Amino acid sequence: MTPNTFILSIVKKNPLLVSLALLSSFSGAIFSSVSIALIVPVVLKLLNFGDEMFQGGPPILMKILALADPFPEEWQGPILVAIILGMIGLKNAAVYATEYVNGLLSRRTTSYLQVSALRLLLSVDLDFFTKFKIGDITNRFGNEITRAAGALTSSVNLASISITILGFSILLVSISWQLTIVATLSLTIAALLNQTSIRRAKGFGAILSQKASQQSSRFLEVLRGIRLLKTVGEEQREIDEISRLIAERNHASFQSQMNFALINPVNELAGIASLLIIVLWGRTFFAESIQSLSGVILTYLVLLFRLLPCISQLNRTRGQLSNYIASIDIVSDFLDTSNKPFMKAGNLEYSRLERRIRFENVSFSYPGAEEHALNEISLEIKRGETVALVGSSGAGKSTLADLLPRFYDPSEGRITFDGKDLRDFSLRSIRRAMGVVSQDTFLFNNSIRYNLMYGSEEKTEADLIDAAKRANAYEFIMSMPEGFDTQVGERGVMLSGGQRQRLAIARALLRNPDILILDEATSALDTVSERLVQQAIEELCNDRTTLVIAHRLSTIRNADKIVVMEQGRIVEVGSHHELIEKGSAYASLYDAQFSQENKDALQRARVETLMDMSYEVRTRLNPMIGFLNLLVDDDVESPEERQELIEDSYDASVRLLRTLQYMENSAKSATIVRSLPLNRVS
Repeated sequence: MTPNTFILSIVKKNPLLVSLALLSSFSGAIFSSVSIALIVPVVLKLLNFGDEMFQGGPPILMKILALADPFPEEWQGPILVAIILGMIGLKNAAVYATEYVNGLLSRRTTSYLQVSALRLLLSVDLDFFTKFKIGDITNRFGNEITRAAGALTSSVNLASISITILGFSILLVSISWQLTIVATLSLTIAALLNQTSIRRAKGFGAILSQKASQQSSRFLEVLRGIRLLKTVGEEQREIDEISRLIAERNHASFQSQMNFALINPVNELAGIASLLIIVLWGRTFFAESIQSLSGVILTYLVLLFRLLPCISQLNRTRGQLSNYIASIDIVSDFLDTSNKPFMKAGNLEYSRLERRIRFENVSFSYPGAEEHALNEISLEIKRGETVALVGSSGAGKSTLADLLPRFYDPSEGRITFDGKDLRDFSLRSIRRAMGVVSQDTFLFNNSIRYNLMYGSEEKTEADLIDAAKRANAYEFIMSMPEGFDTQVGERGVMLSGGQRQRLAIARALLRNPDILILDEATSALDTVSERLVQQAIEELCNDRTTLVIAHRLSTIRNADKIVVMEQGRIVEVGSHHELIEKGSAYASLYDAQFSQENKDALQRARVETLMDMSYEVRTRLNPMIGFLNLLVDDDVESPEERQELIEDSYDASVRLLRTLQYMENSAKSATIVRSLPLNRVS
């Protein structure tokens, strides 16, 4: 879409406001030009120079001046002054109306574009967000849309100023077409000089948009990664980098500002030159009647002098519009739906799963990727079943789960719910019937109540409390300063990982989804938090169709069906006991993880033992050192006390030696136990 087409499309959205702006501009131009043209003859009349100095003036001015003729001569001057003041008042009213309408038009345009952008962002597929940086999107949504809306205002201002110039030009031509030709030629030279600045303004606008986008993207990345930044101590590096981007943006803005600053001096010089040239040519054109037409020529010069700022404003507005062209191109492309991925929605309303979900020869590859992430997946999930997906990283577990809520559609094959193609259901109904609890729980920077009720605003307070209790979250919520109204901070930073997970489970319980997807919901938690979250998950999964992506195999041993995936394919399906007895891929994964878990447990026990040993040794050693210090410092009152301290030191040394012998024997026993082979536990 070209800039002119884009502006025209916005104009069509607000035809009444644009028409009012142009009408008020036209009215203001008429009142302004006529009132200024009347000033010279009225001043001459008030100074009693007589009417002969204004012979041959424009008919419209002569008719207005004639309005005072029926009145006594002493009243004619005040009446003409009142007419001028009235016209100036009407002109200012029209100017105010133009500014008001332009401001309203700008706000409506900005709101319309931002709402359109928001609607588009919430409609496009997730693939769109993998290609765009959040900072770029934020910059387009804020800065670029504001500048694009400014282009419409500049266009309306351009039309308004053109109308004003047209009104003045008509009066100038009516006074003297010869002088108008001379003035036009002089001002055309200034316009040609300004054209260079206008062309440069477009380039500066593109650079400014680019630098603003880079600065916004980097700034958001720093805020999102503030923990990492502080962990590695790179604050100064980011300060230097963002300072450089700020300096580059300010430099581009300064260049653009200086480019605009050239327009006024050029216009002023051209205007003064035009006035002087017109005076010289006026002596030539009206040499014979210069005395009688001096008032007319003076009126012409006053009108022209008033016209020059309008021409300067016209050139500045043209430069400003050119500066906004880059933003129009960016916003036009951003709002273009033809180059973005959209998920096609069906018309069927989903209610509940009656029998089963089936993946029928499903293959999938991410947009732009050459290899399939999923290859010929065939799987059946019956209503009420808990199906676990296991496998190494990159096996395709999360990709398979993402197909259920239609974050993506299969490249080949299909997914059916009770025999109906998933793509035939409306997106809203199918997604509202699903609950997703992932490892990375997102929480709004708002209260616990807001986060739990999000998407379930129709639920009652009793429902909220019940969901929190079933998710093992009620106790820690009520221990917070403001209970359910406690603020959780950005992305829930005020809560622990286990607390965030339990809130996510409570939110899912409150929604009461028909189908549940758990994406490694406990993989990043400590032992205590995992146990609490696992209990909440068991409550959540009760009587639901559940798809679980598991990292810790110990958490899914009771699943109805375990699906083992490798490189986007299903290699095994069965229960925990069936797959263990089979002794293939799942058994290998389980053995490796079980061994690692035991190693981790032994390591934790070793650390705890060392800490206990250290404490015990210090307990025995400290009193002995105290006794010996008293003996060395000779801080004793009698030989009996000295002998008593020596005996106490001896006893403490014996106890310390026995403690060390006990620890040595315990360490030998632990070594023997660790050397025994581990039996497979099923």
